[in-house]
Amino acid sequence: MLINPSRVPAGLVNLTKTAAVSLHKQGLAGQRAAVYLVLDRSRSMSRYYRDGSVQHLAEQALGLSANVDDDGIVPTVFFDSDAHPAIEISVDDYQGSIDRHHKALGRMGSTNYFAAMDEVIEHYLNSGSTDPAFVIFQTDGGPNSRRAAEQMLCKAARLPLFWQFVGFGPDRFDFLRKLDNLEVPKKRVVDNAGFFPVGDNPKQMSDADLYDQLMDEFPDWLAAARAAGILQ
Repeated sequence: MLINPSRVPAGLVNLTKTAAVSLHKQGLAGQRAAVYLVLDRSRSMSRYYRDGSVQHLAEQALGLSANVDDDGIVPTVFFDSDAHPAIEISVDDYQGSIDRHHKALGRMGSTNYFAAMDEVIEHYLNSGSTDPAFVIFQTDGGPNSRRAAEQMLCKAARLPLFWQFVGFGPDRFDFLRKLDNLEVPKKRVVDNAGFFPVGDNPKQMSDADLYDQLMDEFPDWLAAARAAGILQ
C-alpha cells in the first residue's frame, strides 16, 4: 500500500485489501500508477447512477489507487455529448460524491469517447506525473464517432496511459471488443487497452473478480511499453 494506511477510511479498507491481492497475483505489488476514472453520462446510464453502481465503481477505483498511488485521489472525468473537466474523488470525501457531481452537471447526453479520452490525456500531461496512468473507462454502449475514438486510442498508444474499458449493461460491446484487439504495430505501437463487461447488474460482480479483470492486461502493457521506450 502506497497511501498512508491511516488515511484509508473504514468503508474502503476491504476494497483496498482486495485490490492488493489482485496486484500481488499479477506480480504488480509496488507498481506505481496514477488511477483515472472515466464515467459515462449518456441518457441510458440513468439507472446505474440511481442504483449506486457508478458510486461503487468509484469506490473500487479508490481501493486500487490506495495501492498504487500516494495522494488518495482519483481524477474523474464525466462525459456525455462532451467531456466535463476532471474532478477529484478522494478517500477523504468519497461517500455520495458521484451522485453530487453527476446531479450538478445537469442534463445527460450522448456518448463521446473522443472528448473523454482527450480530457484524460490533457489532465495527465499537465499533471507532470512520471508514473504511468491506469484509466478505468466505464460506458454502457458504443461512441458517437467510432472512427474518432479509434484514432484517439491509436494516437494515445505512444503515451504512458493504459485504457481499461468496463462495460455496464446488456450491450454486445462489439466496438470495445474491436478496440481491445486492434492490430499491433499496424494500428498502434503497443496494445494499450483492455475490455471486459460486468453485465446488467454491475454490483453483482465481486470486488475480487473486478480487480482481477482490471489487472489482467496491465502487466503485458507495462512490459510492451517499456520495450517500446514509452516507459522508462
